[in-house]
Amino acid sequence: MDDGLQNNEKREKLVRAGEMNSMHWLIVLLSVVLTFSAWYYSQFQQSQKLEIQFEREAEKVVNLVKERMTLYENVLWGGVAYIDAVDSDLTHQQWSAYSKSLQIDTNYPGINGFGIIYNVQPKRLDSYLQKQRIDRPDYKIHPAHGNPEYWPITYVEPQESNKQAIGLDVAFENNRYSSIKKARDSGKALLTAPITLVQDDKQTPGFLFYTPFYQNGLKPDTLEQRKELIAGVTYAPFIMEKLMKGTLAEKNRHVSIQISDGQDLLFDDNLDGDTLEVDTSPLFAKDIDVSMYGRTWTFSIQSNISFRQDTTLNQSSIILIGGLIIDALLLVLFLYLSKANRQALKYADQMTTELKDQTQHLEKLNINLEKSNSDLEQFSYVASHDLKSPLNAIEQLASWIEEDCEDILPDESKEHLVLLRQRSKRMLKLLDDLLDYSRLNLTTVTNDKVNLAEKAQDILSLLESNDHFSCTAPNIEINIPQLPFEIVLRNLISNSIKHHDKKTGQITIHYVIKDNFHQISLEDDGPGIPEAFHDKAMEMFQTLQSRDKVEGSGMGLAMIKRIVVHYHGSVNIISDGKHGTKINILWPLTP
Repeated sequence: MDDGLQNNEKREKLVRAGEMNSMHWLIVLLSVVLTFSAWYYSQFQQSQKLEIQFEREAEKVVNLVKERMTLYENVLWGGVAYIDAVDSDLTHQQWSAYSKSLQIDTNYPGINGFGIIYNVQPKRLDSYLQKQRIDRPDYKIHPAHGNPEYWPITYVEPQESNKQAIGLDVAFENNRYSSIKKARDSGKALLTAPITLVQDDKQTPGFLFYTPFYQNGLKPDTLEQRKELIAGVTYAPFIMEKLMKGTLAEKNRHVSIQISDGQDLLFDDNLDGDTLEVDTSPLFAKDIDVSMYGRTWTFSIQSNISFRQDTTLNQSSIILIGGLIIDALLLVLFLYLSKANRQALKYADQMTTELKDQTQHLEKLNINLEKSNSDLEQFSYVASHDLKSPLNAIEQLASWIEEDCEDILPDESKEHLVLLRQRSKRMLKLLDDLLDYSRLNLTTVTNDKVNLAEKAQDILSLLESNDHFSCTAPNIEINIPQLPFEIVLRNLISNSIKHHDKKTGQITIHYVIKDNFHQISLEDDGPGIPEAFHDKAMEMFQTLQSRDKVEGSGMGLAMIKRIVVHYHGSVNIISDGKHGTKINILWPLTP
């Protein structure tokens, strides 16, 4: 009656456990909360990554413009160096040849020209004009102005695209004039404020870039000297739109830009009719002020369409959708498990009856299995024994071929015969071990007296490759089945020698009695067995080295384990895979 009541109580518990309860709903709720938390965190993290990427893109754009302007500055200073190197007055032909050697159109995209503006005082105006009109009779200075000096554009290349600028006196207009005086007074490269170039038919924003040079190649130290000795400037005119297209190709960036000089707009991607990448609602935008050769340019940078396409926030959406799907699956799983539990209880009684029938059937199968195992062991013995004869014949035949054809066989064929004989011997060894393995359960052996030290030395003397190995064991007699124990000890010593990584080695056998067991431990100073392979090493046909390096069947430890377990003992390996191997065997004192 008590057992019946207990079973009924257990059944009631199982019924309650199979129903959806508050714990199940709490787990589903927590899973949903975690899903939304992961989605929010992913969105936040992705937004931070995008902002960092945008900052990197913005910095890249600014650095590209600064690097390009530095390149143009170097070109202008190179022109100054060329002028200083010419002993006499520079001619139009010399400047044209020098400019063409630079291949401006190819090497310096974005630049509109490269020229010289001389400083001409009124008293030198006539002589200046006479000199220029020797090669160019129609050369003239224009337009007229009221300033006390002249700064005419004397040479500029290429001439065809800049012919309207030849002879233009930059002193006529304040932005050009004030900047050229600042360059003169500072001795540094400077930009003008935004201007419209006379050679620009579109009348778009542009600027001039000046580098001053002084009489006789001097580098004056004071402001007064610079004003007194100024000879002129090398200069480059720029159309801002052309400069930006040469410097910042749209396909190479993921941001759109506007560049302003104070209140004057120099460049705007939004005004470029060919640009299709401008994002009307950018993800990110920022302004960067950059000091640019005496001017302050403001870069208004915003992410464009390609940035949005390459950095979409799909990852967080995938996390949200995937999390909700998992939550739904979790709920379905709970419902399914509840239903399955009810079905399991429904059929429990029927299954109990069937299990009783199956138990009886299994008992019959166990009897048949024992007989099959016995037949299988007999078959293994017969098969292994019968296979040895053809293998011996193959090994002997290979030996005869090697002897008879020693003088006519090529070296490669001799190596093949040696390999054939080695593999035959290995197969014979495998069959011998298989025979021993199949015999292990065929006999019941009683205890005999065995001297541990003498038995170890006898085994060592019979093994191959033992000349440089020593084996020490306590000189004591123990009561143990002699034949199976000898097989175990022989395989232990043989394994230590075969798998040693040196030509010499030391093997030590320890013995103690522990809890009604012989504890026999064999320890060597070989390479060891990594912990991950301890179980694998005791399986049949398993070797931890190539079979071409170690001659063996891979059955040594498997045979040891089978023998020891058969006599109700145990085997374990102690090794870190670096400093030797210790194998412990526990063998019952009583058979």
